[in-house]
Amino acid sequence: MKKRISNRFVADYVLMFLISTLIGVFAVTLLSFASDVISKNLVNYNYTAEKIMTDDLSAMDVEQVLENGGGVQVVSKNYEVIFSQGINNLPEVLTPKTFTEFLTTSQAKGNPFSYSIAYNPRVEFWLLVTFPTSIRIDFAIVHNPEFLSVDTQRVVGVIFAIVLFYLILLGISTVIYSKLTSLSIVNPLKKLCSSASQLRAGDYTSRVDLNLDNEFGELATIFNEMADEIEKEIALRKQSDENRKKLILDISHDLKNPLASIIGYAEFCLIKTEMTTEQLRGYLTTIYNNSSRANRLMTDLFELSKMETSDYVLVKEKLDFAEYLREQMSEAVANLDSAGFSYLFHIPDQEIMAAVDRQQMSRVFENLVDNAINHNQAGTQIELSLMEHPKMIEVRFKDNGVGISSELSDQIFKPFVKGDPVRSRESGGTGLGLAIVRKVVKAHGGTIKLAVDNKVGSEFVLFLPKS
Repeated sequence: MKKRISNRFVADYVLMFLISTLIGVFAVTLLSFASDVISKNLVNYNYTAEKIMTDDLSAMDVEQVLENGGGVQVVSKNYEVIFSQGINNLPEVLTPKTFTEFLTTSQAKGNPFSYSIAYNPRVEFWLLVTFPTSIRIDFAIVHNPEFLSVDTQRVVGVIFAIVLFYLILLGISTVIYSKLTSLSIVNPLKKLCSSASQLRAGDYTSRVDLNLDNEFGELATIFNEMADEIEKEIALRKQSDENRKKLILDISHDLKNPLASIIGYAEFCLIKTEMTTEQLRGYLTTIYNNSSRANRLMTDLFELSKMETSDYVLVKEKLDFAEYLREQMSEAVANLDSAGFSYLFHIPDQEIMAAVDRQQMSRVFENLVDNAINHNQAGTQIELSLMEHPKMIEVRFKDNGVGISSELSDQIFKPFVKGDPVRSRESGGTGLGLAIVRKVVKAHGGTIKLAVDNKVGSEFVLFLPKS
């Protein structure tokens, strides 16, 4: 890539060199043309010494020269000024030497005066017409093809050598300059390509550090942001794969015990031919309980999986959340009484409006109640409080039971948390209840967390948006 871009820069600069050369030739031609056009349109071109020359000085018309700020002098063959009007730049003392010097310098470039000088051989005098120069372009390339000169070959050789040297120097400068300027593009691209190659090879920590405040710097920022997103996506994908593998292992483990019991007791019932009705009923009860446990696990797993798909849509309705929560807790009273739990409900009487999916939100409070019952002993007290904030609804669900370790506060809402001391497989819990709770709350635009500052029992804090 670097070579191609460098060569392209050389080609572009060579093209610009050729265009510049053509522009230079055109400029020289145009300058010569402009010099000729300007000289023909100046006053001194219309009133030259040749045009106003007469043998009789008294008949010479010099009025237009004087009106245009010029001057006219007549010098005799004896170098005497015999007529002078207007501007006079002749030396005070005229001699053959001083007059010759004046004639030589009068046509020099940069002279602030324009002189037209003519000699009348009949009357033998010089006529000088002088005009002040405002702006003049003295440029011309002169060649006389009618007369050969010994200097022609030398002059042409020198001009050709100068032009050739100029072209070579300009060409070398073009190549060097194109190489140097291409580095400002090639080096950033080289770093970007290197980082992109590392990213493609699986190094998602690759970043570009250009420290440039231009388009390449902006491109590097975009590249780094893209790399950050890719790294996050890859990390999430790896975590998802690990969670999936873990979920499969946990499901297999949780299904293994009830299925083993079902198969074992069913096989025992088939093999044993003599058993009392009471024994058979006990075996069937065990088979039923384990079947129910496996069914609950599969049902919760199905619900959790459904929440992960795009088909999971809430059917919200605007309702009085305080009244709705009273209905939910009244339905939970029977289970709490059966488990030997006491309870306190702090629900305000005023109307608190919220938009919720009745069926899905019911699972939240059912699972919180079941979780408390499954992991605590009889005599535990449940306390539920509802509080209203300007934009949110706060619900606190706490118990004074065995509690949950603070180390598990971030993990407790994940499916099948390993090493959870409060989770008892014998209690009938599936290990998916709190994961479902978090999914439902999050779908409602709310949050739920486990309070970690409780010294006794556990407390879940739930926030939902008001409507």
